[in-house]
Amino acid sequence: MSQSDSPNPPSAGTEIKPAGEHTSDQDNPAVVSRRWLLLKAGIALNGLVGVALAVPIFRYLLGPVRRDSYYNSWVSLGAADNFPIGETRLVSYRNPFTRSWDGQTDDIACYVRREGSAQFRVFAINCAHLGCPVRWFPQSQLFMCPCHGGVYYADGSRASGPPERGLFTYTYKIVGGELQIDAGQMPTLSNTAKLVQIATPGKDGDSSCRG
Repeated sequence: MSQSDSPNPPSAGTEIKPAGEHTSDQDNPAVVSRRWLLLKAGIALNGLVGVALAVPIFRYLLGPVRRDSYYNSWVSLGAADNFPIGETRLVSYRNPFTRSWDGQTDDIACYVRREGSAQFRVFAINCAHLGCPVRWFPQSQLFMCPCHGGVYYADGSRASGPPERGLFTYTYKIVGGELQIDAGQMPTLSNTAKLVQIATPGKDGDSSCRG
């Protein structure tokens, strides 16, 4: 059958492709737009995943810079006259670095002992052994740890038990008649230890070493 005899002859202006030649998908506008849509969606999804992973990393890296001001935070424990000389009392203060949802978990306890008109000792409540909260017994004038039997004297020094040292103490000062402590960091061996000269006998007399 000749082309003129075809029941549906091509209209004028229609391109006649040779037999066996197929139309490429790249020439189809619908296929091209769908590919670009999937590509953009994939890029956006990867971007969201990258942001979600980067946020905690940047917060971790910038955290020390943002919290430096809290490391030197002085907190009031109340009027100094509230603590009678020769007595030890349990008080609490609010953690300087706190959030609204922390609730009572940010209330930190400590012991205050007044030894003179302007002389105080502020002890951390944690045992120097493994950190259990110690209790003060005014009858025996001792701090005792219920976990492993650590015992401390009224001045915080070690009496007996597993602890190898006395209770940790806060730095304090009196401002406007109020007792304030540096509560930015929990007192530990690392941030309260100081070089101490210890006299030891030697062949040529006493010598000192640093510990």
